[in-house]
Amino acid sequence: MKEKLDIVDKEVKDCQKCLELVEKFNNHTSVSYGKDNKILIVGEAPANNGWRKSGRCWYGIDGKITGSGKIITKLFQSINLNLEDIFFVEAIKCFPIERKNLKRCKDNCYPYLEKQITLIDPKIIITLGDTATKSVLKDLNYHNFSEVVGKKHLLKINNKEYIIVPIYHPSPISPRGYKDNIAIFNYIKTLI
Repeated sequence: MKEKLDIVDKEVKDCQKCLELVEKFNNHTSVSYGKDNKILIVGEAPANNGWRKSGRCWYGIDGKITGSGKIITKLFQSINLNLEDIFFVEAIKCFPIERKNLKRCKDNCYPYLEKQITLIDPKIIITLGDTATKSVLKDLNYHNFSEVVGKKHLLKINNKEYIIVPIYHPSPISPRGYKDNIAIFNYIKTLI
């Protein structure tokens, strides 16, 4: 699997679709490998000071765990899982310079995301927030994120179905990032 994911990383590195919209990274690994592929976390996009520069998922360039990393660690611990063991990718592979370009970037990155999902072949995909959810479930139409968060959805790629469970983004600035995700993680535990 790693060799095939490395090929996708090379495609991401060589991609020219959003050059004027994004900042590329020296660290061209767009997958944080876990020990077990039963769960895949899909984030929105790399932070400008995050793991694509630090080389370690959920850690900033200062070497410290990010606020989101602290929250999601607690959420996984609540269901007896270690965040370090979970696979992680971003829906958007490079850092979008302006948020107004998220939609275009996510559309351009979808083929890479789809390949990564297929190669990792998780039992459950957890999407972090609205943009990641819209990236993965691109054909699902909804008005408010509250309509889909915490619910099981199915994504079909090449005749294989994947379970998707959107959660509130675990950002420390989000009032829902921890407390409203607890029940969702208890639900995710029943799906594993």
